[in-house]
Amino acid sequence: QIAVRACFLGFAFGCGLLLSAGRSAWRHFGWYMCSLSLFHYSEYLVTAINNPRSLSLDSFLLNHSFEYNLAALSSWVEFTLEKLLFPELKQITWLSTVGLLMVIFGDCLRKAAMLTAGSNFNHIVQNEKSDTHTLVTSGVYGWFRHPSYVGWFYWSIGTQVLLCNPICVVGYALASWRFFRERIEEEEITLIHFFGEEYLEYKRKVPSGLPFIKGVKLEL
Repeated sequence: QIAVRACFLGFAFGCGLLLSAGRSAWRHFGWYMCSLSLFHYSEYLVTAINNPRSLSLDSFLLNHSFEYNLAALSSWVEFTLEKLLFPELKQITWLSTVGLLMVIFGDCLRKAAMLTAGSNFNHIVQNEKSDTHTLVTSGVYGWFRHPSYVGWFYWSIGTQVLLCNPICVVGYALASWRFFRERIEEEEITLIHFFGEEYLEYKRKVPSGLPFIKGVKLEL
């Protein structure tokens, strides 16, 4: 199953390259296909390098959630309908380029966070502290407390800017912000339980990285 998924992502990336190389109205969708397939494949690859013990089929994040898949489908539907009804909307190259830069920045930040955290990084919030679990505050974690979420947040919005999908830009921003607000609060409760005052001090010094999200309001 891992080989099948990797092959599928490679095929999608190749199709995206072919569309990107052409001059058709689907060129920017080709950029999107490359970005999406590379994101999911690299999630598995970096997990395999960093924390092979946690590696599983789910590490591709292709089945992240029903809501995630629905959001992807919605973006494809919006792009197709607007391409048929308002074709000029999908030809704003400068805007798609901005979206592509957001995608590259977001994905690079997320992967940098995963590599910096090493074996401490896991796609699933941990409820029990392992012997090797340490609080990472260096590298990109010195910029933001949750750089992997910051990267994913801007990557997701960037994919819709890339596609020039005005409805999904707003929808993705709101849905992603709500998801990461809840995820950060859940994770920080665990981190405070694991590291106590050490994490609270880190929390006071370093921002979450996401707009209007300060994390859990809890003191020892």
